[in-house]
Amino acid sequence: MAQETSAAKRVIAEGLGTALLLAAVVGSGIMAERLSAGNVSLALLENTLATGAALVALILAFGPISGAHFNPAVTLADATQGGLPWRLVPAYMLSQCAGAVAGVWVAHFMFGEALLQRSMHVRSGAGQLFSEFVATFGLLAVILSCARRRSAMAPFAVGAYITAAYWFTSSTSFANPAVTLARSLSDTFAGIRPVDVPGFVVAQLLGAAAATILFWWLMPLRLKDAPAVVVPHHEENA
Repeated sequence: MAQETSAAKRVIAEGLGTALLLAAVVGSGIMAERLSAGNVSLALLENTLATGAALVALILAFGPISGAHFNPAVTLADATQGGLPWRLVPAYMLSQCAGAVAGVWVAHFMFGEALLQRSMHVRSGAGQLFSEFVATFGLLAVILSCARRRSAMAPFAVGAYITAAYWFTSSTSFANPAVTLARSLSDTFAGIRPVDVPGFVVAQLLGAAAATILFWWLMPLRLKDAPAVVVPHHEENA
């Protein structure tokens, strides 16, 4: 019988995984901008590939411990599906946000940037807000569908979707409230102005809610499959 994972270990895994994800997103953005000689398209491609690859690896590494959400929107969706006890939701979300900020600081330190920054990167307008709705809707659609039928493929599907969404959305697919908040603290390639954060977060939560409701109807989740969101993991004792 597989050993169950304590709540503390799961929460710590969420924070650590999210920190490494942000280190990859921001760090690869800094590296890409420095090496691309002003070619924004090339820099975005480099940032995209690093982020997608890191996401697959991190979900595979931390999925068996915590489910590898790394995203408050995914955590809320998981709780509504019965995959995560509601009492753990605040701890998961706090750990994700704290880990995201720590990951930004790790990236700054690695590249000799000032640790404390405020982004000046403008990301506003109806198109970008709608992009975040679409990006998060699609992300949750991929996760919820894989959880119901092919959970072993979820890490690869999520990584592939985010890689694609960097390019087919005008916002470059943040699709994650914790990531959005943390990236407002980095005035680098991956940044977003703090004033633009609330709109992004609202759009992301609406997109996640829409996907969760739709898939509740399209593909009802069997109770025994609930722990498979995002990938199979073992529940703690109640």
